[in-house]
Amino acid sequence: MSPAIQNQSSSFAMAIALLRRDLLLVYRRRSDSVTVLVFFSIVVSLFPLGVGADPTMLRLIGGGVVWVAALLSAMLSLPRLFSSDFADGTLEQLVLSPQPLALTVGIKCLAHWLATGIPLALMAPLLGLQFGLDSDALWVLSLGVLMGTPILSLIGAVGTALTLGLRGGNLLVALLVLPLNIPVLILGAGAVDAAQSGLGAGAHLSLLGALLIMTLIGAPFAAASALRISLD
Repeated sequence: MSPAIQNQSSSFAMAIALLRRDLLLVYRRRSDSVTVLVFFSIVVSLFPLGVGADPTMLRLIGGGVVWVAALLSAMLSLPRLFSSDFADGTLEQLVLSPQPLALTVGIKCLAHWLATGIPLALMAPLLGLQFGLDSDALWVLSLGVLMGTPILSLIGAVGTALTLGLRGGNLLVALLVLPLNIPVLILGAGAVDAAQSGLGAGAHLSLLGALLIMTLIGAPFAAASALRISLD
């Protein structure tokens, strides 16, 4: 077997091991994931109580409300993306390992998305029923959240890496990440509105998919550079 193939096999094995480790940590701290889902449910459920029970109004704001709540819920768990590994020294070992740091960041973002993004996408249509959304809008809402939450995880990884170890880092993450996530929010909520009006959500979802591809390509390398800067 050639050295190049051996290196690829080694990197793949390390990536799988890291993913299993992060998912195991998520399972052991599953109360954190439950907190995200409870927060998501509470925020979405409060809006009908606050704005009233007018069906027309609820349908108009439903998609935006669920997306805002999903964005805030995903951000709630971002500070823990690197903090535990930074506290026990594991992060320094990962930086010094032969595996590309961008791949390591991508694996940790994947674990974060599996633990938060997929549950949020599954819960979104159930919570959307409170706003009287039709079946097409609910399907688009779930698909949009499924496509948008990886972007939130990847962009959040960059912000978390930049503020790693800083006092008040959680607040700084919010200040850095929220403006960058505005396009995701606009496209996701716009897709739901387009589906409800009968215009079709294909254009919004296509742009959301393009944004996901761009983020997948660039964000892991940006977060890896930020981690090296924070650890220096």
